[in-house]
Amino acid sequence: MNGLTFRAISTRRRQSGARTYVLVHGLGTSHRYFAALHHELSAYGDVHSIDLPGFGGLPKPPGAPDVAQISGALATFLEQLGVSGGILVGHSMGAQWSVELAVQRPDLVSAVVVCGPVTDRRHCTLVRQLLLLGADFLREPVALNVVVFGDYLRCGPIWYAKQVRHMLRYRLDENVTRLRMPLLIIRGSDDVIAGQRWCAHLQASARDADVGVIAGQRHLAHSTAAADLAGRIQQFAGM
Repeated sequence: MNGLTFRAISTRRRQSGARTYVLVHGLGTSHRYFAALHHELSAYGDVHSIDLPGFGGLPKPPGAPDVAQISGALATFLEQLGVSGGILVGHSMGAQWSVELAVQRPDLVSAVVVCGPVTDRRHCTLVRQLLLLGADFLREPVALNVVVFGDYLRCGPIWYAKQVRHMLRYRLDENVTRLRMPLLIIRGSDDVIAGQRWCAHLQASARDADVGVIAGQRHLAHSTAAADLAGRIQQFAGM
């Protein structure tokens, strides 16, 4: 797909009418830190955990495709997987790719869930984001940090730097206004990267949105509170 390579780790229930969940990782990471949520959601429907180009050991494409380009190619990949009316679940920068995909191809998406969405316009510099990421890293479980850091190493600093520029420039708050489907915004109560004020701003900007807070969790709440989040997503999906 225009030099962009994707990977899907899929669990299918093989049941007619089963919901389909698509998990989209954040900057530098991969499907691996979605393992717990993938498992929890597989009790409710088909689940596809996606690896995006240049992440999770996939080839790095030439140039620096932006959020819109990667999202458009991901839409084509989801069509090949047979996804229609899927529920997108994006974490961190994955929230940007998910929202953009839903804006471009609303026919493929019935609802969008963003967990720890970025980038808060008050902290929209690389230095500030790295400081916040470091502060969060110190409070996350060691085993989970090992997974995330391993993915950062596979991603490498050059590809990371190319994509972080797009992350800082993408106006998530402007693009959620273009969504035609419901939006669920989730954050951990102790998430310093996706603060409550920012998430409330996203809610106010969207046509149909709600905010949920998972007490005592941080930026990786999708991993550290996977069962709780899966239950909330399932409840939201039943709207």
